[in-house]
Amino acid sequence: MSGISEEENAIRAAAQNLAKQAESGVPTIFDKIVKKEIPCTVVYEDDKVLAFRDINPQAPTHIVIIPKDRDGLTQLSKAEERHKEILGHLMYTASLVAKNLGLDDGFRLVINDGASGCQSVYHLHLHLLGGRQMKWPPG
Repeated sequence: MSGISEEENAIRAAAQNLAKQAESGVPTIFDKIVKKEIPCTVVYEDDKVLAFRDINPQAPTHIVIIPKDRDGLTQLSKAEERHKEILGHLMYTASLVAKNLGLDDGFRLVINDGASGCQSVYHLHLHLLGGRQMKWPPG
């Protein structure tokens, strides 16, 4: 593949391996967080979603919002009609969390999808970023 470095090829291969594992039912780090096997700093939780502080924040406020039941939703491009309710609930939760955290001046939502989208955990999740001026294009 011309124009693609060995490092990029390695990252892509690792991401594809993680995707295969998640699709085969291997628990992701987020599944383990939902089961309380891995600790996190929860900022919001209800019966369908969990929102917690990212351990490697990319902004002063960086929250990860996940569905508690992965239900085959490893990435946004894998969404099916049956996922419409949880997708809407994730977006609504993002607005609630942003309001609760005082992000009145604005925030950014990011969903990474697939290897080229820099997805590293194949359990659909939203990144809520705020507390600083965002730039465009995002890179």
